[in-house]
Amino acid sequence: MTVRSRPRRGSGPRLAATTPGVAAVQQATRTVPIVFVTVIDPVSAGLVSNLARPGGNTTGFALYEYGTSAKWLELLKEIAPGVTRVAVVRDPALVSGTAQLAAIQAVAPLFGVELSPVDARDAGEIERAIAAFARSANGGLIVTSSPAQAVHRKLIIGQAAAYRLPAVYAFRYNVTDGGLISYGPDSIDPFRRAATYVDRILKGEKPSDLPVQAPVKYELVINQKTAKALGLELPPTLLARADEVIE
Repeated sequence: MTVRSRPRRGSGPRLAATTPGVAAVQQATRTVPIVFVTVIDPVSAGLVSNLARPGGNTTGFALYEYGTSAKWLELLKEIAPGVTRVAVVRDPALVSGTAQLAAIQAVAPLFGVELSPVDARDAGEIERAIAAFARSANGGLIVTSSPAQAVHRKLIIGQAAAYRLPAVYAFRYNVTDGGLISYGPDSIDPFRRAATYVDRILKGEKPSDLPVQAPVKYELVINQKTAKALGLELPPTLLARADEVIE
C-alpha cells in the first residue's frame, strides 16, 4: 500500500500564469507545488524537465501545441483561396516564434503559398514590414502567438484593414478587436482543468508525476463585419463550424 503525504499547512499548491509569472514563483520556492496555465513552451523556458515527467515542483497546462499552427494557413486559404503570398508575423527572439513558423512552413507547399516572415519586435518594425509586403498582390497574414502581437494587436489589425489583407490570428481577442478570424485554445478552459491538478496534489500526488497537458478545447471565431469590409464571401460550411460569429 502506498501512503501519500499531504502538503503541510501553508504549503498548498500555487497557481501561476504566463512564463514570467511561473519563473518568479519558482525563484521563491522549489518545494511548494506549482500548477501553471497559459505558458507557451514550458520545456524551452526551463520550467519543467519534459512534458511527460516534469520533475521538480512544477506542472500544468501548456498554452498550445505548435502543430496547430498549420491550421492557420489552412483557414486562410479557405477564406481567401486567391492568396499566394503569406506574411507570418512572429517574434524571432522567442523559441515559440521559430517553432510556429516552422509548422506553417512544413505545410506551405501543400497550399501553394510563398511565406514571408515578419518580425514583430516593435511597432515601427511591424508597420514597415507589412507595408512592404502589401505592395504586391494576393497577400494574406498569419499572426502567430506572442507577447509582442498582443501588445501591438490593434496596430496589426489596423494594418491588415488598411491594406485589405485577410488575416488569421491565434486568439479570440484579436477578432473582438476587429480581426478577421482566429483559431486557438479556449483561454478559460485551462484554469478549470488546473483545478483538477490542484485537487490531486492536495490529495497527495506529486507535481513531478503529473504530465504537462496540451489544450483540449479550441475555438474558431469569425468577424463577419470585417469579412464584408474586405469583400470576402465566407463559405457557409466555415460559418457553420465557427464557435462564434461576430456580426
